[in-house]
Formats: sequence, structure tokens, C-alpha cells
Amino acid sequence: MLNLLDQTSDQLRGWFAERGLPGYRARQVWRWIFARRAERFDQMTDLPGQLRQALNAAFRLWTSRIAAHQRADDGAEKLLVEMTDGQRVECVLLRDDRGHCTICISTQAGCAMGCAFCASGMDGLARNLTSGEILEQMLRLQQCLAAGERISHIVVMGMGEPLANLDNLLPALALAASPEGLGISPRRVTISTVGLPEGIGRLADENRPYHLAVSLHAADDDLRSRLAPANRRWGVAAILAAADDYFTRTGRRVTFEVVLLGGVNDRPEHARSLVERLGGRPALVNLIPFNPVAGLPFAAPRSADVARFADTLRAAGLAVKIRYRKGDAIDAACGQLRRRERGQE
Repeated sequence: MLNLLDQTSDQLRGWFAERGLPGYRARQVWRWIFARRAERFDQMTDLPGQLRQALNAAFRLWTSRIAAHQRADDGAEKLLVEMTDGQRVECVLLRDDRGHCTICISTQAGCAMGCAFCASGMDGLARNLTSGEILEQMLRLQQCLAAGERISHIVVMGMGEPLANLDNLLPALALAASPEGLGISPRRVTISTVGLPEGIGRLADENRPYHLAVSLHAADDDLRSRLAPANRRWGVAAILAAADDYFTRTGRRVTFEVVLLGGVNDRPEHARSLVERLGGRPALVNLIPFNPVAGLPFAAPRSADVARFADTLRAAGLAVKIRYRKGDAIDAACGQLRRRERGQE
């Protein structure tokens, strides 16, 4: 049986057309799933009974289950979602004091990038997620919302490298953005990458105003290659050139993320190196104090070092934000909950 969420809107309309049924039936199905949060075809009461039976025979509406659900006092919620083949991925709901509900979703089971400080890639890459499996994370998190809450932003910053799975990510985001889906503007979607120049170019080709975030972590090739081994293939210069091209073609300011590791990349010389690389760009630098992960030899930076790092960047004219951590109590760093549930921590 097919996962219904793996079908594009055109494919679902085609399924109805093959049966001599009008295309608006597809819109009804999407409305039941995304707006009314239906979990079964028999709940779609404005569809004829025979059609509901045909849908039930042809498609699976859910292909995942929630293996673990954690909640934090700050409103963050984290799900460990298990797919039909037993692969597990993590997704997170973050609430802020402005009433925004941001979801963070995964694109791969595991990760091949091998970043030294990340729990997601400690066991390597298992496989890409399908479009339907990406959408199911959104819907699972939507089920966590209270009455009156709605998803406001999507961050593709969970497990895996999004640009290595664009074939499945882009259709999922297109449906999420459509009026038939969640109706979330592409301008409220952020895609985070370790920096795959070819993937950045392909994303620019889409001509969609997604916000691009590049996980830079260090401006020096030697240090960055130790922290993010994928850098050895392209180098910082090629990644920055691709990011500049993305800004030129989309008009969207690029964010550069730096996970600050105590004593590793949070020194004044690292800040100055970043200024030399990024100076003059209309970019935002997002500083992320490291969230300690069991089994990894890194510590969180001191608050004073984070503040000094930020001050150095601001003094050089760079826009800076410090991302204060949410969900520490629920293993919110990518990959932590999955490893804990597998008894690896």
C-alpha cells in the first residue's frame, strides 16, 4: 500500500481522475488531513462511503508511530518517531512567548556528514526519509498543539543533511506551503545545511524564498574540517560563494550558524577569523552554545566567552543572535533521544 502523504497534489488528483471523480475530492482529503487532523479515512464524512473504502484499500494514512514523547517546562516537546522499517527520527515543537509554534523536522535517519559534536551522525546514515515520512513529522507535531495554536514556522534542522535529500524534502515543503496543506509561507521555512554547494545551487533554482542557514562553526578550513569533515570536499570559500549566489538569486539574507564549543572554537581569534570571512556580507550570525552530548568530548562554552564572541562580531558590523537553548530537559539536541532509547547513553 502507498503512503498517501508520498503523493503530490497532482498525483492524488490523477488517482481520482482515473476513477472518473472530480479533482476537488483531493482537496477534501488534504483538508481532512491537514486542517481537521483526521487519522482515518472513515472520519472523512463528506466523502462517499465507497470512496472512503477505496482510499482505505489503496493508501496508508499513517506509516509511523510515536516511540517516545517528552515535554519540557519551557513548552518544548520532542517526539521520537518510528517508521515501518524500525528506523527512528526525532522532531521537536518549540513555543515562544510571542505565540509562535516552530517545528523542527528531520530529513534522514541518521546522517553521513560526521560532524564531531553532533549526536545525529554518531551511527552514520541509515537512509533518506520519504516525502510522506517528512510530512508525518509535521502532522505528529501538529497533534501536540492546543486549541488555538497553529504551526507558524518550519525549521529543517533535525537529523540528517537536508540538501542531501532534496528530492523528497522539496515535495514535502511544497505541500506544507500550499493552501491544501498547512498553508505555511516559504518565507517561514528555514533549511539548515552543513554546506553542500551543489545543493545550495539547486535550492536557489527552485526560486522559492526559503531561508538558508549554513552551519559554518569555523571560518578556518583546518578547524572546520575537524569539526565538520564534509568541509574537506569543498572548503569554506566554495560554501561562502554558493551562499553569496543564493542571496543574489533569492534576495534572502543567509544565516551562518556557529555551534560554540568551550575552548575549541569560542576564542577571540576564532571570532576575528569569522569577521575576516564574513565581513561586508548582509548576513546574520547565529551563535549556538553547545548542548552537551554524552559520549562526545566537548563542553558548553562559558557565558562570558559567548558574550565576548558576540561583541567582537557586532563591533565589526555583523548582525548577531544568540540562540538560547530550549528543551535541555528533553534531550533536545538532535540524536540524543534516539540514542538514549537505544541504550547508547
